[in-house]
Amino acid sequence: MWNRSVYLRLVRASALYDLLVTAPFATPWSLAWLLRQLDALGQWLGFAALPVFPPEALLLGNLLGSLVCVWSVLRLVRPSLLLGRYDAVARGLFALWQAWALYQGASPLLAGFLVFEIGFGIAQAWPVSPAARRSPPLHPC
Repeated sequence: MWNRSVYLRLVRASALYDLLVTAPFATPWSLAWLLRQLDALGQWLGFAALPVFPPEALLLGNLLGSLVCVWSVLRLVRPSLLLGRYDAVARGLFALWQAWALYQGASPLLAGFLVFEIGFGIAQAWPVSPAARRSPPLHPC
């Protein structure tokens, strides 16, 4: 069972991880760079080359990156039990769709991201002590 301060540190850690991993998705230029790096890593590991993404797929990547960056900053600035629980649900959904993509033949590089989604998702869904649930938010509005 988590106590309040440990849980809020966990929420911040997951937010920082998200910010670092998804920041390159936020712009067309940084996403192009990231895809080149991931492709090079995958080929070095013996995986198939990543496909060329059409502009619509790149746009969806940019939208995802932008939204996750904003969500990450919110959790960094105002971590709370509520935001941690919502993030656990979001991670469950992300993990589901990542597993589906792997099943459909996506690059095995995706498995590394899936491990973090599942790990942070379980940790943020873990029970929090009753006293911590009654505590006021760290940053009251």
